[in-house]
Amino acid sequence: MKSKKKKKSYKTKNLSPGTMAYRGKKQSEETFVEVISYNKEDYKKFESKSVADAFNFDITSHITWININGLNNLQEIETLGTHYNLHPLTLEDIVNTNQRPKIEEFENYLFIVFKMVFFKQDESLNYEHVSMVVGKNYVLTFQEADGDVFDDLRERISHGKGRIRSLASDYLMYTILDAVVDQYFSVIEASGDRIEDLEAGIFNGNSDNQNTPIQIQELKSEILKIRRSILPFREVVNKLEKIEGHIIHQKTHSFIRDLYDHIVQVSESVDLYREMVWSLMDMHMTIISNKMNEVMKVLTIIATIFIPLTFIAGIYGMNFDHIPELHYEYSYFILWGVMIVLFIFMLIYFRRKKWL
Repeated sequence: MKSKKKKKSYKTKNLSPGTMAYRGKKQSEETFVEVISYNKEDYKKFESKSVADAFNFDITSHITWININGLNNLQEIETLGTHYNLHPLTLEDIVNTNQRPKIEEFENYLFIVFKMVFFKQDESLNYEHVSMVVGKNYVLTFQEADGDVFDDLRERISHGKGRIRSLASDYLMYTILDAVVDQYFSVIEASGDRIEDLEAGIFNGNSDNQNTPIQIQELKSEILKIRRSILPFREVVNKLEKIEGHIIHQKTHSFIRDLYDHIVQVSESVDLYREMVWSLMDMHMTIISNKMNEVMKVLTIIATIFIPLTFIAGIYGMNFDHIPELHYEYSYFILWGVMIVLFIFMLIYFRRKKWL
């Protein structure tokens, strides 16, 4: 009995603008809050399950980074938005995982939406919706679930490595985006290696003809997902570099320009691998067709060789009484000799024509 495929539902609720409604699949029973507060001389970090605990930090002399995991807990996010005076449309986009990467400039903060792509422990790709609010002395990041690409950044902050502890929140924003772009490089390089290995297997004839189309389709889907995340993010970084205001300092623009160069490089690599993936199927089908042509050529040559031999055997296999050669003493051996000579002659002819 055939199982019926469940149809996807594309219906959406017609909510008023600014209404928070989580649109995602990663459900968290409780919100996980991570707070990092620092300046050049001081560093503090704590974790909590309530965003209200993050309001006790002094953001006048410290840079505060609040990371929220769990977008389905709308009440906690709304509480944080009220404390930092976030626009209702900002809160709506934070919990809307279908939101395209973008950047918006408000009076007191910048709002950035992007997609984070990284490998899980089981080496599968994870796509996650991330929102970031950048204020004068604070940065808020919102993630769907645990796990991200910011561990190295956290370590640099805690150990005071580099210049991050001596600069403002706009530099923290840059380092967060830079960590995301660096992970894009890793994902793209891994996908590129898979494409090259599959291409080499197809070209050398070592690939499984049954599984190869499935592998190509999986790679195509993977590259398209990455591309949908990277191309809008490229626009975001381009607009970010042109923003002039009190939040982004002039010396940070040079870092953002460098970030834009990196995202352009990633984007070009994605387009290159996209073309390579699309050509893999054509290469696979061409090689299969060539193999089939080789088989058909051999069968055709064999059939061509046996056509005259069959013709001769057919003539002398007829049941007529008056066939003079049948009564000759050496007719059988002569017939064999003629057929063998004809066979060898055709083999030599095909060899000279380079058909064999």
